[in-house]
This record gives sequence, C-alpha cells and structure tokens, in this order.
Amino acid sequence: MFKKLFFLVVVVTNVAFSQSELPLIPMPNSIQMEKGFFVLSKETVIQADEKSFEAQYLKAQIKEITGWDLPILPVTKANSKIALSFVVGSLVSTDSKQYHLDISTKKASIQAESDAGFFYGIQTFLQLIPSNSKTQIRVPCLKIDDAPKYAWRGMHLDCARHFFPKEFVKKYIDYLAMYKFNTFHWHLTDDQGWRIEIKKYPKLTEIGAWRNGSMVGHYNEQKYDSIRYGGFYTQDDIKEIVAYATQRHITIVPEIEMPGHAVAALAAYPEYSCTGGPFEVAKQWGVLDDVFCPKEETFTFLQDILTEVIALFPSQYLHIGGDECPKTRWKTCLHCQALIKEKGLKDEHELQSYFVQRIEKFVNSKGRKIIGWDEILEGGLAPNAAVMSWRGTSGGVAAAKQKHFVVMTPGSHCYFDHYQGDPKNEPLAIGGYTTVDKVYSFNPTPTELTPEESQYILGAQANLWTEYIEDYAKVEYMIFPRMIAMSEVLWGTSNPDQFKNFQARMLQQFATLDQKGIHYSKAIFEVTSKTMPAPQGNGVVLTLKSATNSNGIRYTVDGTSPIWSSNSYTNPIEITKDQCIKAAYFEKEVQKSAVMEQKFFWSKSVGKKITLVHQPHENYSTGGAFALIDGIMGDRSKFGRDWLGFLGKDLNATIDLGTATTVHQVAISVLSNEGSWIYYPNTIEILVSNDGKEFKSIKQLSSSEIKAVNGLVKINFEAQSAQFVKVIATNLGKIPTGMPGAGSNAWLFVDEIGVE
Repeated sequence: MFKKLFFLVVVVTNVAFSQSELPLIPMPNSIQMEKGFFVLSKETVIQADEKSFEAQYLKAQIKEITGWDLPILPVTKANSKIALSFVVGSLVSTDSKQYHLDISTKKASIQAESDAGFFYGIQTFLQLIPSNSKTQIRVPCLKIDDAPKYAWRGMHLDCARHFFPKEFVKKYIDYLAMYKFNTFHWHLTDDQGWRIEIKKYPKLTEIGAWRNGSMVGHYNEQKYDSIRYGGFYTQDDIKEIVAYATQRHITIVPEIEMPGHAVAALAAYPEYSCTGGPFEVAKQWGVLDDVFCPKEETFTFLQDILTEVIALFPSQYLHIGGDECPKTRWKTCLHCQALIKEKGLKDEHELQSYFVQRIEKFVNSKGRKIIGWDEILEGGLAPNAAVMSWRGTSGGVAAAKQKHFVVMTPGSHCYFDHYQGDPKNEPLAIGGYTTVDKVYSFNPTPTELTPEESQYILGAQANLWTEYIEDYAKVEYMIFPRMIAMSEVLWGTSNPDQFKNFQARMLQQFATLDQKGIHYSKAIFEVTSKTMPAPQGNGVVLTLKSATNSNGIRYTVDGTSPIWSSNSYTNPIEITKDQCIKAAYFEKEVQKSAVMEQKFFWSKSVGKKITLVHQPHENYSTGGAFALIDGIMGDRSKFGRDWLGFLGKDLNATIDLGTATTVHQVAISVLSNEGSWIYYPNTIEILVSNDGKEFKSIKQLSSSEIKAVNGLVKINFEAQSAQFVKVIATNLGKIPTGMPGAGSNAWLFVDEIGVE
C-alpha cells in the first residue's frame, strides 16, 4: 500500500459542533468532534487520481449539491491551497470496508484500505454538505473511524409484477449507494412476467414478458383491466446495470424463481410443466398452482437459463426463490409420483428439496452458491445453500443452527410494501403495518443464537414487492424514509432507545431528498395514535403524538375536523363510548398534517383483560392481544395495524370482564383474502365461565354460517351472566387442493371482539 497526504491552509473561527446535530445516516461507529470548520468553496480542488471512479463520483455529487465544478488534480501537480486529499494507508482494522475521515480547518482527507472504503467515506462527507449551496460552505471539523457490522446490507426490488426501465433501476442503485447498502436483490421472474433476455430461449421474453391485463385495485376486489403490459431487460441492459452497480460497490443478486412462481415461463414453454398447458402469463397476483415439473428436460432447461444468468452476474450468490410452491400439480402428476418412489422420498416437500439440491449442484459446479427463501428448509436443506428468512425469523434461526448462512428479512420489519402510516391516509398497499420506528427497532441477529451461531447471520435486507406499486414515484414513496432507517440497522449503529436522535438526523435528510426530486412518505409527520387500557380498567385511553412537536396537536371528540381553536392535546383522551376522534398538527394557526381519524366502537369488552393461548405471528402482531379489545375496527380493504394474523394456529382468546356481567352477543371480525392465503375460520365457538376455569359452550358457528355474513360475525345467544368469555376461532389448517396456497398452512386474521 502507499500513502498520499496533502495539506491545505484555510483560516476559520473555531466553533463547537455537537454529534447530535450531524445529519449522518448511518451513524458512524466513532466520531470525535473538533473545533472549527473546513471551508468548502468553488476554489476547492479534489486531489486524487483523475481515473478514479470515486474521485469522479465525488466531483459529480458536489456539483449536484453546490453547482461547483471542482477540478481533480493529481497529487504531484496540485498547486491549490485548498484540497480534498485521498489517503491510502494501513489502518488498524483488517476490514477492507473501513475508512477514516479527518476534517480539519486545513484539509479534508479520507483514508481507506479499499475503493469501497473510500466510497463510504465520500458518502459520509457528502452528508455533511448542506443542500442549500452558498459562496462558502462550512463543514464541521471531526474525525470518524467507521466500518459496517453486516456483510449483507440489502435492498430488493420486484420488477416482475411491475416493470421498471433501466434508467430507474440505475437510480434505485444510486439510492442504495447514498446510504451504504452493498447488495441489490433483483427479482426478475414470476408468474406475472419474465424480465430477463435468455438467448437460447427467446420465447421467455417474446411471450413470458407480456401479460394481457393486470389486477386493478386490491386482490379482494377481483377486478382486472385488459391492457397489454410488460417489458424486459436485454442482456446488454443487464451488463450495463451490473457495471453501474459494481462501480458503486453494490453486488446485484438476481432472482430466477423455481420451482414455483413459474407461470410466465410456462406460458412460453408449457412442456416443462406437469400438465402441458396451455398457460398465459398471469394477470392476477397471488400464488398459482402450475409450477415446474422436475423432469430431466426441465432441469436441462433451467440449467441452460442459469448458465446465461451466471455469465451476466458476477455475484457469489444466485437466488432461486424456492418459496410458495404449491404441491397440487405434483400430487397428481404421474412423473412426480414415480420420481418420489424412485428416489425414496417421503412426500412432495422432499421432492422440492430434491429439486433445489439438483439446482444447487449445478450452480456449485459453476463456482457459485444458491440462496433461497426459507421454504427451502422444508424437506431438508441443500448442503451449501444460504437461507433468506422472510416468514419471521424462525427459519433463519433454524438455518444458522445448521451452520448455513442467513439473510434476515422478516415481513414484520423488512417488507416495505406494507403500509407505513395510517392505512386510511396511505396509497393502496398489500397490507401489514411497518413504520419507520418499527424498521429501526429491528435486530438482524436473533438473541436466541449463540455467538458461534450468530456468525452465520450475513445481514439483512428490505423487500419491495410491486403488486400495488405501478410506477417509480410510488417505489420511492414506499422505500423512503424506511430504507434510511434500515441502512443504520445494517451498518450496526442503530439504537432503538435513541430513536428520537435518529429521527432528528433523518428529518435533516429530507432536504437532500427534496433536492434530488425523490418522492418520499411524510407519514412520520402525521399525528399518530396509540390506544391503551384505561388505568382503572374502564375503557381505553388514546395517546397522540407528532414527530415534530406534540404541543401543536389539536383534536375533536365529535367527529368534526380540528381547527386551531380546537382542544389542545396535553393528556391521553379517555374513551368510554362510541365516538370519533380527529386530530391534526398545527404550527400557530396553520395545519401542517393530514387529519388523523380514529373511530371507536364501544362494547362491554373494550379495555378489559384478554389472554391468548396462541400468540399471533410476528409479522402481524401489532398491538398484541389488546388489538382485539381496543374498540377499533380494522379496515377490511387495508388490513394493517389493527389485525392479528395466526399462521396455521387457532385464535383462542379469553376476555375477563372483571365482574359477573349479563351478556347476549359476541361479535368478531374475521378476514378472507385467499390470494394471500388468508381464509375464514372453520368454526367459531363461544364459551362462558364465572371462575375462568370451567367453561360452558353456548354457541358454535360452522364454516358456511361464517362465510354467509362476510366478515363481521355477530353471534347471538340467550342472555346469561358471565365474567369470562372465551372465543375460539379454528384455523382452516392445511389449505385444500385447488385453493390458493394448497398444502400450506392457512392464515387466520381476526380483529375486534365485542361483547354485548
């Protein structure tokens, strides 16, 4: 290694500056504040190798921020007294991604062991430059030593459901670079579209890249247009994008789905299915039954495809999907059943494992490794495979304990297609509720792992599935500012207990987003609410807050819109009856946020004690058991924060009314969204007790009776006295053949339980 160092002379007044004022995200590992400022002006010179991409990148970014076109001069020829000096030298750490940023009144220098380290140092330096350019810009003096914690710092983009042109994919990569992500998971194939040119099989894009319509609105509405839709990336496009990402120290991991999510491919080449087709590229979202058939000719087909994919992408890992593969066709396919017997497999799950292991051997033979969604654990994990854990963290824990590498991406914290603000005020999304602070609270390394097992956690990533994301503006809206929070989680410097500090730094980033014309969600400025049991057990209380200043919140309790002269929020609002609370944030007399609206529906169970036998799945557990008796009815078209989801488990809830009470009705809200594998319960049973031990069953509804009332189930019975009311809603269990998700565990979604 060699060392280059240049000094510059600038005289400024020494001024103190605090770390809390720095707009840095992700927060560096170590910051030492110094007195004074380095002055950046249009006379500043960048001292570096002119051929260095990093130097050219810095030059371009400074020009975008300030309008100044700073020259790049070789170190040996620099004659300016003001310079940015790149320094290459031995650092204490052996981490090639580490950098040292030293800003004094005389110079700003970056020291690193690699170009990637330089690049990360540049991102930190750029964040210190205010977006409002002036004649001179003062950058605080400091010393930073920094390196990432996790090796896999990823963002995902689904280009199969909706296609995004090459230019936007590059822009997406730029966004990742700004916040030091190093992995771009590019989802290129699915039932609804095949997006990558394969020269040996041209029909994959001639036919598979185009569908004759798309879903309009939410899946529940079952509405479609008839507009031909599609697009694909040529191999030249892919090469250009890969080179673009590589310059920015981002690895692209392509995803080629198999054995499921294959209808677009089968529409082009139906001979690789179990039935022979014909098929058309899917218009609907969800999971479809037709998958690749594990015939020898299918493996040849897929190996030919992967050969071309591997030639385009230099990444160590190749993502093969492996998720949501219905076994319906395999169960009735003569070839599949014969193969199960021939290979001594137990069932179709082991057949999927056989499929994955066949593909893994081929990929390994090309010097690469596979990674797949956590379903590849089912039936036995391929020997060298890595696992991407999305159905919670349990799959990742299981894989790490088996000494397989893991990327954590649970839907609970990492799915950016979920709502990020109050669903009532947000554009249509698939469901879920994942706020900025929830993302920031994520810990990629599960606490149940030992230190040795934790070494198998490569990192994490956030996923953006695009069924409900039609254009680039909404892509930006859904990732920002949540990806800013994720960047600090993955760098390893997040601290959920210091969220306010992070939030202050994040708000400073919005000026940069505005300057770059990036669309981002302002949900964080909304007045947000949280419902809690009233202290005396009589109803609930509603707390309100704003990201900026809760003292500016005005609210009404009668459903009218708040104005400046409305109630000023100072204490939690007690709810003891049906009512509608509306609130907004004001600065002086000007309303600065959308109106938050929360309706409450009163019943005898609101705010009472509730216990569950089975806990909801971590992906759909916001509010926990209390969400069932908080007086809030969840939005059926936007199932976000107010719903609890149980995967393969029953709802078994006991409500303690506190004293013997006359009851005659129980109402419970349940949801059906079969494309997302959410099914109505098989049965709902009501039981009562006065001691909480011995329960008497008083009413049970069948599946047909539940379906007949379409979601809000009101169960009437003879009036009787009871202190405890138990509600058991039985999960559908394994989804039957012929239904979406056949063979997999069903989801049971429930909301408010009202007792009258």
